[in-house]
Amino acid sequence: MLQPRTWVQLGAASLVLLFGATTAARAQEAPSPEGPPPASTAPGPQEDLGNPSQTLKINVDLVDVYFSARDKNGFVQGLSKDDCQIAEDKTAQTIKNLTQEKNLPLTIGILLDTSGSQERVLPMEQESGARFLHEVLKPKDEAFLISFDVNVDLLSDYTNSPRELERALNKASINTASSSAGIPGIGGGPLPTGKQRGTLLYDAVYLASHDKLQSQSGRKILVMLTDGGDQGSEETLKSATEAALKANAIIYVILLADPRYSSGYGMFGGAGAMRQLAADTGGRVINVGMNGRKLEDAFDQIQDELRTQYLLSYTPVNKTADGKYRRIEINCGKGLDIQARKGYYAIAGDDTGNNN
Repeated sequence: MLQPRTWVQLGAASLVLLFGATTAARAQEAPSPEGPPPASTAPGPQEDLGNPSQTLKINVDLVDVYFSARDKNGFVQGLSKDDCQIAEDKTAQTIKNLTQEKNLPLTIGILLDTSGSQERVLPMEQESGARFLHEVLKPKDEAFLISFDVNVDLLSDYTNSPRELERALNKASINTASSSAGIPGIGGGPLPTGKQRGTLLYDAVYLASHDKLQSQSGRKILVMLTDGGDQGSEETLKSATEAALKANAIIYVILLADPRYSSGYGMFGGAGAMRQLAADTGGRVINVGMNGRKLEDAFDQIQDELRTQYLLSYTPVNKTADGKYRRIEINCGKGLDIQARKGYYAIAGDDTGNNN
């Protein structure tokens, strides 16, 4: 079990995660494609009592699933609940509502890999990421920015201002301090954990999901710009995936890689894990290499998906809130490819609209 985490302020906009001493490391193998992400020690959703007016209250038994549908010509619009079926653990469920969600508030987390392997791609990430935020954020939307390397840093907390987010993006810098020794205090570095620290990718996903998104309502996505390599995280692919599912967060991974590094890890070593992470949460991986035009196209694809998403809601036949993982499958007809999260966790006492 991990020691408690704390976000510690290090200036006006930057927060740094300090880790306590670790116990035995957990295995980081990817979840089986056919089985659920095994349970971890990730805490369940916590009720937000600070500002009840910001929490969407719905039936505790209602499960919400966001999805998009494609055919050979692109995204399909105009589906109704009579066009689709959903099964939970292979048992048919009754769809209560199916609507196309274009105006529901959107919460976006940008996770920016600032490890040494990203040095040559960081400038184009900053430029394209800023353009994406300027175009996608609407008046009721919010976004935050996290960088991850040997630390996990909150560069910008929730804001609706694309200009503020752009300033935070432009301040992001490559950090390779303590990448081999784990020495605390260098560049606000973490406490030593007894293992090599380099790119805390899974820790960043866990923290963004559990600490930032879990108490939020509405549509929630994480856009991660990385080569896919993780080194030294306390969290694993399993626990990071579970945290994202419990937050009902969709993860899009934009893979960028400098060929000088990808032969050792990153795009070749981490692409499979990134595909698993994205697919399990209802997102996908877009591989752009070091091509700036492809990077802009990737952000455009994500925008297109957000504009054509559906929200499907159902009350599960199995009403036992046992905390177990339940696999779901949506079918909207032959020839349609459905992109949605693979399942959810049946957690008791969840009244925040995140039934996952």
